[in-house]
Amino acid sequence: MDLRPLLPSPSPGLVNLVVEIPAGSCNKYEYSAEAGIMALDRVLHSSVKYPFDYGFVPNTLAEDGAPLDAMVIMQEPTFAGCLIKARPIGVLDMHDSGAYDGKLLCVPVADPRQRSISSIRQIAPNQLEDVAEFFRTYKSLEGRVVVIDGWRDSEAVEPLLKDCISASNSKK
Repeated sequence: MDLRPLLPSPSPGLVNLVVEIPAGSCNKYEYSAEAGIMALDRVLHSSVKYPFDYGFVPNTLAEDGAPLDAMVIMQEPTFAGCLIKARPIGVLDMHDSGAYDGKLLCVPVADPRQRSISSIRQIAPNQLEDVAEFFRTYKSLEGRVVVIDGWRDSEAVEPLLKDCISASNSKK
């Protein structure tokens, strides 16, 4: 699975998102660029499970040295390695062990039921808090210090995405 040909943003307002971890899983998979496949990184503590399909935007480089993290709200979990064209609707700002580790929240273009969603203001506040609490809990159980700075709406996506695309292009 060679991700190099994939555009991070296939058109304005959209991203390509590669799922690493399906919603409901406690297995943490990560894409191994060297092997070209998904690999099991570790198993999370049993009390936590991923709230949404979770992955990354290919051909980006975030401040933490990894591709830009992204989550997608799905009715049913997909699978590790699934490519989803998605519309980012906000960003969870957080710091993991002192480094910025923002995460895009997206909806899939292929789901007509979510066609009208364009803002995190359209997502229930308790659902957003569940996501933030998931990251607080799982990182804390691993002995890491995480600070959740809150959610920013869709206007925060484009500058973050551009920075991560530029950083990736500079590394090449």
